Amino acid sequence: MSDDYPLTYCTNIHPGDAWDDVLRNLDDHTLHVKRTCSPASRFPLGLRVSAKAASVLDDAKIRDFARWCDRHDCYVLTLNGFPYGSFHGTSVKESVYQPDWRDSRRAVYTKRLADILAQWSSEGGERSISTVPIAWRDGFDNGDWTLVRAHLIDVLSHLARLRERNGTLICLAIEPEPHCVLETTDQAIEFFARMAFPSSLSEHIGLCFDCCHQAVEFEEPAVCLARLANAGIRVAKVQVSSALRARGDEIANLSKFDEPTYLHQAVARCPDGRTLRFADLPDLASWLERGESIDECRVHFHVPIFLAEIGDVGTTRFFLEDCLPRLAPGTPLEVETYSFGVLPPKLRLDSVASSIARELGWVKETLDAAHCCH
Repeated sequence: MSDDYPLTYCTNIHPGDAWDDVLRNLDDHTLHVKRTCSPASRFPLGLRVSAKAASVLDDAKIRDFARWCDRHDCYVLTLNGFPYGSFHGTSVKESVYQPDWRDSRRAVYTKRLADILAQWSSEGGERSISTVPIAWRDGFDNGDWTLVRAHLIDVLSHLARLRERNGTLICLAIEPEPHCVLETTDQAIEFFARMAFPSSLSEHIGLCFDCCHQAVEFEEPAVCLARLANAGIRVAKVQVSSALRARGDEIANLSKFDEPTYLHQAVARCPDGRTLRFADLPDLASWLERGESIDECRVHFHVPIFLAEIGDVGTTRFFLEDCLPRLAPGTPLEVETYSFGVLPPKLRLDSVASSIARELGWVKETLDAAHCCH
């Protein structure tokens, strides 16, 4: 049954923003994963292509990479167009959302990615490009929506024209994330209602459903997937990812995951059922120092998906075990454990390639086990 789901991993786990870095990482890591997980069939690629890499991809380089894919029995399934600039080895934090959808550079970058992806998808079919959840929440106001919609319509119109030319349907997949303009399923549904995209463009926009993010929000897979379906919102791809989860005395142990590269937004549930949101782990720590009581806290820190516990805290693997069997066959699945390199050193279990292969194997086993019992 797992063969019914295109399954890959996102290359944003590998450092490097230049196109040469992408090629080297594919040779050094991705081909090992393919040999392990998909030795006899075409392997889908989930490529992270930065603005820097996209700017040097001329027609010759695009054709060269198409030949690389043919030679190694791979194809490009999806592009990660979320991080525009550097994503490793520097303090990324909230700059990862810049430029956001208020900025024309976001539209220009996304259209360039679509032009590249269309050339790698000459056989038609469906592909996707994931992108930021509009903007970081702080500093965004209702007056910004007009500009956001204009930039999105520009991109969607471009995607429609590309489909007319070569038959490939490219879907812009907006990825809700904690502490952003689009964070919860409610906000995603409200966004589509607010935007009222023309029916001629609606099939070119949907969601990238990141399981880590929605688990952090204390959402339930059955509920949010059903609500998205009822609202007619396409799930263009699912990022198979897992968050930190701590309960009771475990909550104090979350501080060891504070590190300077990425944001680690946290959502805490209090004994009275209230939820509290924190932009990063230091904000949570400051609140806890006041002696406040929390029943459970979940943190945006992508950890290996096959683990139910990591160190002395838990994970949201249970969300994946519930979510994966509910997905319609054909849904693209992309494992996204990009924070492997910033895990506390003693918690890095395997080499990067071995860990990725183990994650993909876990997804296949979970799907097969779920479907054989129904």
